[in-house]
Amino acid sequence: MIEQRKKDINLPANTAPLFPTKKEIKKLEELRIVFMGTPEFAVASLQKLVENGCNIVGVITAPDKPGGRGMELQQSAVKKYALEHGLNILQPEKLKNPDFLKELTSLNADLQIVVAFRMLPELVWNMPPMGTINLHGSLLPQYRGAAPINWAVINGEKETGVTTFKLQHEIDTGDILLQESFAIGEKDNAGMVHDRMKETGAEVLLRTVKGLAENSLKEVPQPSTFHHQPLKHAPKIFTETCLIDFSKPTKEVYDLIRGLSPFPTAFTQLDNKKLKIFSAEKIDQQPSIKAGEHATDGKTFLHFACDDGYISIKELQLEGKKKMLVKDFLRGYRFQ
Repeated sequence: MIEQRKKDINLPANTAPLFPTKKEIKKLEELRIVFMGTPEFAVASLQKLVENGCNIVGVITAPDKPGGRGMELQQSAVKKYALEHGLNILQPEKLKNPDFLKELTSLNADLQIVVAFRMLPELVWNMPPMGTINLHGSLLPQYRGAAPINWAVINGEKETGVTTFKLQHEIDTGDILLQESFAIGEKDNAGMVHDRMKETGAEVLLRTVKGLAENSLKEVPQPSTFHHQPLKHAPKIFTETCLIDFSKPTKEVYDLIRGLSPFPTAFTQLDNKKLKIFSAEKIDQQPSIKAGEHATDGKTFLHFACDDGYISIKELQLEGKKKMLVKDFLRGYRFQ
């Protein structure tokens, strides 16, 4: 059955098959792995490892936190998956807590894997004999930092990818194990790239674990440039990052909107209220109004002027209202 599934997959040249052979399954089952992750992005990777016979001896995820209207305790996406599959779960408040470190040591892991988790202290990432590997959402060394998906789209990149690498002292600087790239479409937003990346990342992570189990991967130090271009960084997104500056060119504003959609979302002001913009289109036409001013027929369109054109809003959410299409919004809104 395994051999038949291998034949059904069209794999690129020099790419290891995603479904392990019987000999590889034994190696994967012998490798004791601790997985660390919290959001939905990490679930795809954990699921890929579990479904391919990896021996997950522990899952480290964020503590339950109050949320929602009733402020009830909310479990992370990774915890929910781990519970459904009977995996051993640890939820430390502090990663240097002696009780947590004792429990982590007792798992006797050969390898630790980090996917969308917090920064680890050295006594944690340096614990297993095979080290700790991280799945990062960019083609390192490009876009090191907390928000690589958002910044790649904000900066108008036409390509991104995933990288697995060994953790070391400085963030996102460890030796590269595997990489895989994919295109970013002109109309793609950060959410679309995220969904494509989590699946690609899960496959690359599985190939990485198999390669480490077989001792067939070569660690490559990260270069100081990316294709002879200066490195761009991916710092955390703050509120001021999301505020639209309509004095900038239309292309920059358009890329900012899709790079922050669906979360945390670019915004502006409309009648002294916060207006979130989830999707828009560019209009290459010299505006007849000042940058930042809006034009509308009150029925079908809402345009904001930029330096060299217009941004035509397609989906929005006004403060205190629900998310809706612009036509539905205009049908019930009275401009001040």
